[in-house]
Amino acid sequence: MIYGTRANGNLHGLVLTKPIVVETMLDRVGYTQYHDLRNIRVIEPSAGDGAFAVEIIERLYHSSLKFDFSFQKALSNLIFFELDNEMGILLEERIGSTLNKYNASVPENLIRIEDFLLSKSDKCDLIIGNPPYVRHENIPDEKKELYRRKFPTFKHRSDLYIGFYDKGLRLLNENGSLSFICSNRWLKNQYGVSLRNLIQLNYCLEEIIDLEETCPFEEEVIAYPAITTIRNTKKNTKANYYLIDDITKLRFINKDTDVTRTLDIVNSKNWFSYVWSGEEHEKFLTTIESQGFQIGIGVATGLDKVFIRNDFKSLIEEEILLPILTSKDLKNNKLNWSGNYILNPFEITGQLIDLTKYPKAKEYLESHRSLLERRHVAKKNPRHWYKTIDRIKPTLTNQDKIILPDISGNSHIFIDKGNFYPHHNLYYITGSNQKKLVILASILSSDFIRKQLLELGTTMKGGYPRWQSQNLKKLRIPMIDAMPKETSDALIQAYHIKDYRTINQLVTEDEIGNYSFQVGQTTLFEPKGVEYGKNKKHDTPTLY
Repeated sequence: MIYGTRANGNLHGLVLTKPIVVETMLDRVGYTQYHDLRNIRVIEPSAGDGAFAVEIIERLYHSSLKFDFSFQKALSNLIFFELDNEMGILLEERIGSTLNKYNASVPENLIRIEDFLLSKSDKCDLIIGNPPYVRHENIPDEKKELYRRKFPTFKHRSDLYIGFYDKGLRLLNENGSLSFICSNRWLKNQYGVSLRNLIQLNYCLEEIIDLEETCPFEEEVIAYPAITTIRNTKKNTKANYYLIDDITKLRFINKDTDVTRTLDIVNSKNWFSYVWSGEEHEKFLTTIESQGFQIGIGVATGLDKVFIRNDFKSLIEEEILLPILTSKDLKNNKLNWSGNYILNPFEITGQLIDLTKYPKAKEYLESHRSLLERRHVAKKNPRHWYKTIDRIKPTLTNQDKIILPDISGNSHIFIDKGNFYPHHNLYYITGSNQKKLVILASILSSDFIRKQLLELGTTMKGGYPRWQSQNLKKLRIPMIDAMPKETSDALIQAYHIKDYRTINQLVTEDEIGNYSFQVGQTTLFEPKGVEYGKNKKHDTPTLY
């Protein structure tokens, strides 16, 4: 119970793997009965109920028959870690039952009920399994501090599995392999940068099998899963990337015919960078921020149930309350505010408020003091025990802003006309004037942008891209100030009536995957040397 329970009642970090995934992963790293496995040292860092452990033992036994070695002796090369005591009991029962079939006994240290990340382990040839997925905010503060000190790649808002990659890679013998089925978010987002750099400098990422569109686990979860195989060698510079839409196809992946793409993991810091054809100066495309917009993320409080409520007006002084918008308020392409307010503990100067000036707030916060003081942000500065993780800037509330939920099935891009403060699960774009914000929102709702996002970041179940600030900053969009009036007017009108078909007609893709941005017969991306927006006709829309 160290990481708490999920909404479905199961433990955080505990998601069991389907047999087809286990078998495929072992096949692809060569741990099969057709190889002599007697000296292959294996560690599974999060064994769960034994899905990998039992299959590993079965394969080792059949290998011992084929290559005539002592199965009992070879068992000493296996170590299965499990943190949860109750799951550890089930693991011991399954392994014991399996070994009984082969008249073998459980060796000492075969099963270790402890935290792999804090354990002492010898080097090994194979690390394989399904490490726990535990979001940063669900990791106890004392554990976070330990992991930050031990693992250089455990940075920013890292998920727990980052530590498993870090430690696992450092335990590999030369030419040893690590194969995890895990969230693919580290491959593309900010908290994965340090891990990607570690692999880029010292290891070889051999392949990624993306399973986002399948269900590789024994329960439905939104985990953006992928199988990644990394070897302790520097021989290869390219990684094969496979996108699988049917779990039954997993056993039949052919590296010669089924590769979706190859990734340059040596020369590129962003392995999934969006690749444009041609020179940038020929395309009249630039970033969002270079056009005078600002990109940000809403406030993280560290304890939403204390700082955010819909009955605050009867409890707290109104002058320190702000209406707050969360992702739950933006559903089915509609904005329906739930009535929540956030308690703002900051003065306009950025200093914390003097609680003696707000007796109602003081009484309320004091009643929750024990909870607030447990947060990492409070432990860092005990005198500021009632601050939120992020500073709240009340002026943001009154600004017009594009609102983008991190995970959303909405096709509409919302604009808040200065009514709400955004929550941490929302990204926002401010700046310029409202007309330009509407044009930008219209562009952001196009397939032109969706394709970039799918290249740059992870997707949620259903194929929807995720809005994340690091990817928003990389998007390439047309220069709004250079756009002909008829184009901008058409985009504004299409946005207001939610006419996505027209928006996508304004942003078109030709047969070979190049984009033009046009209205009527006006092609806005012209060949080099052609004046921008002068109604030059082309048989095929093109960027050049």
